[in-house]
Amino acid sequence: MNQERAYWLAWSKVKGVGPVLLKRIEQHFGSLQTAWKANKQDLTQVEGIGFKSLPKIIETRSQINPIQLLEEHSQKNPFFWTPADTDYPHLLKEIPSPPPILYYEGQVNLQENQGITPAIGIVGTRYPTEHGRRWTHNISMALVKHGFTVISGMAAGIDGVAHQGALQAEGRTLAVLGTGVDIVYPSSHRQLHRNIQKKGLLLSEYPAGTPGDRSHFPARNRIIAGLSRAVLVMEAPEKSGALITARYANEFGRDVYTLPNSPDVKQARGCLRLIHDGAEMIVTQEELLEMLGAIPNLDQTAKQLSIFESPKAKPLPNLAPDLLKILQSINSEETPFDLIVQKTGLSSGEVSGGLLQLELEGLVTQLPGMRYQRPS
Repeated sequence: MNQERAYWLAWSKVKGVGPVLLKRIEQHFGSLQTAWKANKQDLTQVEGIGFKSLPKIIETRSQINPIQLLEEHSQKNPFFWTPADTDYPHLLKEIPSPPPILYYEGQVNLQENQGITPAIGIVGTRYPTEHGRRWTHNISMALVKHGFTVISGMAAGIDGVAHQGALQAEGRTLAVLGTGVDIVYPSSHRQLHRNIQKKGLLLSEYPAGTPGDRSHFPARNRIIAGLSRAVLVMEAPEKSGALITARYANEFGRDVYTLPNSPDVKQARGCLRLIHDGAEMIVTQEELLEMLGAIPNLDQTAKQLSIFESPKAKPLPNLAPDLLKILQSINSEETPFDLIVQKTGLSSGEVSGGLLQLELEGLVTQLPGMRYQRPS
C-alpha cells in the first residue's frame, strides 16, 4: 500500500491548508507522512504556516488516523489519484497548486496522464454566438482528428460545444467539473455527462456527491489550464471566468490562443483584449494546428508571455461582508492565497470564489504562484 497517498488525503482535510501551502509543505519535508509527524517548530519553518493555522494543524492531526481515513474515504470514492500516485497527471505536478485529491470517472488513458498525448483546453462564455459555436465545434473536431485530447469544464455554452465536437469526431475529451464526478451540472448536460463517462474522462477535486457551488469553478479553471498544453479562448466578454483560465495558462507557461470577432459583439471583447495583450490569434484551423504541433515540451524552460496588465484601481464599490473581508486581507504587496484564507477564516472555496469576483471587478490582481495584490 502506498501510505503517502493516505497523508495527502489527511492533509487535504486540514482547514486553511490549501493546494499551494500543501505543495510547500511536501517540498519542505520531502513527504507528507514526515510532515504529519513534524513538531510545531519544524512546521513553522514552512512559509504560510503561522500562529493561526498551526493550532488547526495540530488539532486535526490529533483527530485523524490517515490510514483509517483512506480506507473509509475509498469506500465512497474508490477512484482518485494523489500526487504520490504514479498515474497522477504529470503536468498537474508542475503547477504551484496541484489538487491534493483528483477524483475520476470514465476511461483512463495513461498516455494523457503522462503528458505523451497532448491535451488542449477550450473555454469560453456560457452564452456564445453562432460564430463562436461553429468555430468551437469545428476546431474541437479537427483537434481530436489530429491526435489531441480536448479538455473543458462541461459548462453550458462553449464548453459543451467543445465536448460534443470531440465526441462527434470519435475523439477523446476530458471534463473538469466543479462538482463531484457523479453530479450532472447543468442538468441539461445529463446525456453529455454519460457520453463522456463512456468515452472520455470526468475529473474533479471534489468528492462524490458535492453539488455545484459558485466558489468551485474558479479553482476548477486552474486544473483545466494545468492539464493543457495550450488553452483556446473561443468567446469571452471582458468580465469572464474564461479569462481567469487564460491567466492560469499564462502563469503555468502554456500558450494562449483566442478567436477574434467584431468589437460590436460583447462576447468577443475579452478575446480582443487577450489579442491586444499578446495572445495568439486564431485565423484558420490549419494555421492553428500547425502552431499547436510546434509547441515545445513543457519540461523545457517556457517563455511566458505577459498577456495581462494590472487593471487600474477603481473606486471601492459596496461589497458583501465576505468580499470586503477578502479585499481587506490583501495589501499592495504580494499576498499568498493560503495567507488570505488564514486572515479571513473563510474556506478555500469561498476565498477562491471571492477572489474571482474581485478580479473581475478590477479590485485585485493575481500574480504568479497564487499570490494576490491590490492595484496601487
